[in-house]
Amino acid sequence: MMTVQSLNGTWELREAGSTDAIKAVVPGCVHTDLMRAKVIEDPFVADNEHRCAWVHETDWEYSTSFEAAGDLLEADRVYLECKGLDTIADVTLNGHILGHAENMFVEHRFDVTDKLTPAKNALRIKFFSPVNHVKPLVAKEPLMSPSDSIPGSVYVRKSPSQWGWDWGPKIPTSGIWRSIRLAGYKIGRIEDVRVRQTHRGSGQVTLNVEVAIEKFRRAATGVKVRLVHPDGKIEDQFCKSVSSHCKCSFAIPKPKLWWPSGYGDQPLYEIEATLVSGTEELDSLERRVGLRTIRIDQSKDHNGRAFAFVVNGVPIFAKGANWIPADQFPSRITDEGYRHLVWSAVKANMNMLRVWGGGFYEDDRFYDLCDELGVLVWQDFMFACAQYPADKAYLERYRREAEHNVVRLRNRACLALWCGNNEMEWFLHNGIGGEHNQHWRKSYGKIFHDVLPSVCSRLDPDTPYWPSSPSNGMSKPFADPNGTLAGDSHYWEVWHGCKPFAAYRELRPRFMSEFGFQALPALETVKAFASNEDLNMTSYVMECHQKNGAGNGLILHYLAQMFRSPRNFEMMCYTSQLLQAEAMRYGVEHWRRDRGWCAGALYWQLNDCWPGASWSSIDYFGRWKAVHYAAKRFFAPILLSVHEQGTSAAIHVTNDTRKPAKIEVKWALEKLDGTVLRRSKIKTKIDGEEDRLIASPDFADELAGDAVRQAVLVTELLVNGKPGGLTVTAFAPPKHLELKPAKLAIETKRDDRGAYVEVSSDVTARWVCLSAPKRDLVFSDNYFDLPAGRTVTVRVESEIDDADLARMKAYSLRDSY
Repeated sequence: MMTVQSLNGTWELREAGSTDAIKAVVPGCVHTDLMRAKVIEDPFVADNEHRCAWVHETDWEYSTSFEAAGDLLEADRVYLECKGLDTIADVTLNGHILGHAENMFVEHRFDVTDKLTPAKNALRIKFFSPVNHVKPLVAKEPLMSPSDSIPGSVYVRKSPSQWGWDWGPKIPTSGIWRSIRLAGYKIGRIEDVRVRQTHRGSGQVTLNVEVAIEKFRRAATGVKVRLVHPDGKIEDQFCKSVSSHCKCSFAIPKPKLWWPSGYGDQPLYEIEATLVSGTEELDSLERRVGLRTIRIDQSKDHNGRAFAFVVNGVPIFAKGANWIPADQFPSRITDEGYRHLVWSAVKANMNMLRVWGGGFYEDDRFYDLCDELGVLVWQDFMFACAQYPADKAYLERYRREAEHNVVRLRNRACLALWCGNNEMEWFLHNGIGGEHNQHWRKSYGKIFHDVLPSVCSRLDPDTPYWPSSPSNGMSKPFADPNGTLAGDSHYWEVWHGCKPFAAYRELRPRFMSEFGFQALPALETVKAFASNEDLNMTSYVMECHQKNGAGNGLILHYLAQMFRSPRNFEMMCYTSQLLQAEAMRYGVEHWRRDRGWCAGALYWQLNDCWPGASWSSIDYFGRWKAVHYAAKRFFAPILLSVHEQGTSAAIHVTNDTRKPAKIEVKWALEKLDGTVLRRSKIKTKIDGEEDRLIASPDFADELAGDAVRQAVLVTELLVNGKPGGLTVTAFAPPKHLELKPAKLAIETKRDDRGAYVEVSSDVTARWVCLSAPKRDLVFSDNYFDLPAGRTVTVRVESEIDDADLARMKAYSLRDSY
């Protein structure tokens, strides 16, 4: 079998040309190593981001020495395999220049067979400042860079958001950001295992397996291919006399299909290819696949074209969020960090994440989790909000990058779409570039209408390609790319345009792939970067951690429309999160009610790369904001929602599942003390994949005059006899409701499933928040409405001991002022 020697671990780091070195950890980056050595302060604290700007304007050198394992020296071929070099680097071994790196998004492999020695080997990787590298290029041709960023990121194939975004800092780091190793091979190695699926009308699925081989010398070789079924059943095939390729197939008469979360299970089949020579195993490579078909339905209708993901023949309403890098320094993202974020998405009833084009192609751990948990991945190529060079050298760079990542990800069950870029077609449609616009359109076409789709059609024809987001597709480029009659849409008039939340209800997109609203993170998160003196929306440090220039002002603007002024900064964090939750609820519930026209809603954004105010629903430290709990409700498989207008209410139930259900809807117009003014109950059935208007009561008489501020509509849903949702709808802004201080009673209990809390209130309490001091907890529900006289049971989904459970506290909107 192949010989592997990891080079991860302790290295040395120094400024280029200096003899002074500090210890470095690989994988890692310059900033994390400098922090560890106390050369710089944490850039995430206070305004330290600005104080360490010199780091990204400096060249750096990593070095290590090692003795090569004996088996490596006897191998026919030895490669130095670098999973990720960020970004512009020269690699030298024992004084020999191995090569030059200039793309963060690809793996680098250098042949070191004749350069290793039995004694100490010296490996050096010199990283050049990306900022200094682009300065002369920007001066020569100042192509449009993303706003809120250091100019010039378009000239380097490096995570664009590291240069700054309107939610993240300007810290374009350098370093060995993924694993590095020596790999020695005898006779040959397996380059790739490709699996394609043929689904037949009978239900049978055939797996067609192609194994690519690299041979280093002539020898008789074969490939053993093993298929392991989800139930443990094993099938083997053997290909004799293999030179460069091996093909075989497996027929599965009764396949177990892979489904997105909420639509079925996620069984995975394992395929292992082993290169052999005689009885000796030389190399092996494993892949996991889920048996499924996927396409985008773009069939024409009376007004335009649909845009709906169809999995195994079933139209899917895509529910989810946009994913950004989970850390400005990605080598710090742990297994648990990835698991918590993807698990949290599934817990919130999401079935899709869009890996946005301003970050990086994610780690295998991310895609493994999406495969296992049933999360479809809308995968952008790494181009966003800019104009990129398109000469022959750059086009070749883009082609190699696309080939590498398409081959790497094409077997993934979770992979739903390749998308060319973020918002660039929309920008060009809007006239970006002025007199250069037509020239920029031609450059754009070379990348997104030629290079990328040709790579996808050649290497992964089974996954759809989409040129941009938003777009109406390849057939009419630049023709109303952000329209609502075809393709996908982005909408930012709520937030950037200061429109009210109700503006979402005027929009009928086919697929809403980006929309969002900002909030502050939890107070504990703010205190990680700000002192008590800085806990003010307009303080210097708070504005340092607000990367959208108008952001804090917009939060205050919208807060004034809905809520009373918070009594302290903790309540400012709380009410800002309620704003965000309400904004997203308005949009998603409306688009789900428009089922049949709209087929997806992905809000901006799931996660954060650093601590600060942002559009995320989970903050940098993994804490759920109010909107993430709201998402669990508004993405529920069977949704109860109310569209209030004036004094009327349209009560809907939306069923995303494929199964019909017996439902019962109970509604009551109640005073805030629980006195019922009018009530009704409706029992009916709802079909699978249906939205149903259940009732449209009007309360003009009951809500006349001051009464509109003294009553709410309480609506409850039973699905097949079990609780399926509860909503509280006000007909006046929350700031005008005559809420009374609530006596929230908390009773903590345990059963064989763990800890839970029973919460009740004497009067209607809006957006009840549960917490335990100094504990980061996930609940089955939080920031929920509690009508007068009701009891709500909430499970604690994090581990908690009895002492912390006893310290559980609750507050509601009335406590915020």
